[in-house]
Amino acid sequence: MSGSRPRRGARDLRWLTARSRQASFAPYPERSAAGQDRGISMRLVPYLGIVISCLARLCLAQDSPGSAAAAAPHLTVLRARALIDGTSGQPRLKPEILVRGNRIAEVTTAGAHPPPPGAEVIDLGGATLLPGLIDCHTHIFLQGEVPAAGGYDVQLLKFPASYRVVRATLAARRALEQGFTTLRDVETEGAGFGDVGIKRAIEEGYIPGPRLYVSTRSISTTGGYVLEGYAPELEVPKGAQIVDGPVEARKAAREQLDHGADWIKVYMTHRSWVDEQGALVSQPTLTVEELRAIVDETHGWRRRVACHAYNGIGLQRALDGGCDSIEHGLELTDAQIAQMVRQGTWLVPTLSVYYYDLDPPDTPTGKRDRKRVAVHGVSFQKAVRAGVKIAFGTDAGGFPWSEPLAQEFAREIEFGMTPMQAIQSATSRGAELLGRSGELGVVAPGAYADVIAVAGDPLADANELKNVGFVMKDGVVFKSTSRSPGK
Repeated sequence: MSGSRPRRGARDLRWLTARSRQASFAPYPERSAAGQDRGISMRLVPYLGIVISCLARLCLAQDSPGSAAAAAPHLTVLRARALIDGTSGQPRLKPEILVRGNRIAEVTTAGAHPPPPGAEVIDLGGATLLPGLIDCHTHIFLQGEVPAAGGYDVQLLKFPASYRVVRATLAARRALEQGFTTLRDVETEGAGFGDVGIKRAIEEGYIPGPRLYVSTRSISTTGGYVLEGYAPELEVPKGAQIVDGPVEARKAAREQLDHGADWIKVYMTHRSWVDEQGALVSQPTLTVEELRAIVDETHGWRRRVACHAYNGIGLQRALDGGCDSIEHGLELTDAQIAQMVRQGTWLVPTLSVYYYDLDPPDTPTGKRDRKRVAVHGVSFQKAVRAGVKIAFGTDAGGFPWSEPLAQEFAREIEFGMTPMQAIQSATSRGAELLGRSGELGVVAPGAYADVIAVAGDPLADANELKNVGFVMKDGVVFKSTSRSPGK
């Protein structure tokens, strides 16, 4: 299951290196011109057998009932000015968080009792602590290049798979650096099952990155989500697995689930344009019957279905077919909003991405771009007022990973959320969408020790979340630009 703990051996090695790693990460040693590793002196080679033997004994000792000292998890105490815990309506002042291993053991007020013996104390002064953030709509295999550089097509046509994997690992790391300790990555855009491998490498400690919930290839139909403008006799890469009919749809879902998909992503709409009356029109793709086959199969595996849907017929089919989340939902009708509330369907709106790279206003695509922005804000406002369940999502990869993911908070607030609602959309609400309530997106006993800190008050200024100075994931400090350790 995504977000599960690494295998015992891998986790032991991570903890042995955690102290020295802190804010930097160097998973591979440098190599000299002669090809030797600078990171390991050759004169130490005779001692490697002793070190490996000791590590093996240490790992075995954890399972021995008579070796409690060897099995004792690392203890960390976090202190700061305030805590936004992901569920409460108000911040908690002068918090003290006890982390035992990779879980939060206790949340109290500073000074209530002394830290446990041997605990590492990290005092973040006037900072605000929050749960690790959750982005429920990303594409680590896309890099958001501007159209002048070739845009989407060049990534599928010219970037080798190996190159895309490397850049995807860097995108994942950048998300973690920004305080996003969990991502739901909604398909690889022609890179097959590459996200499954990256997820595994992160879980086993080979590369740094957030907890990943992956969607592998995604599903669309003939005429939907394909590269456009090429001669019909050319076989060009496709951004999704193409199906026609319920049998093919169910088979595609089975294949993706069998290869490690945590979610199945379905494109229920494709092209969009503005018609003669000035209305936004989106091309529908799958039928209700095709989607129901996917949903039935996926739910049988105890997993969920996310549907890309802008508006109109395709969005209505997504709701009637029983999808678990609507991605984007640019133009929801009042009836569709009521149906979402009734069915418990989630909305992941991705507001910010539609403000990037707008074409000139006098062009057909420019008119479409501006229409998307105009209807999206209104739709989001209505969804908030009606009580639709909303989870934070950015569509990062649709814009460059060098941009702040946290820009989405300001858009959510602009269009009707309170600052606390916006933060909870990226914490406890995101965890609820993922089926991990109480474990992710909260700072509470029993939750995973995914904790971040910002210097100021994000309730007063959401832009504070663009500058995360401290990141702990799974009890390990990944980034810290301002810490005062003590005992």
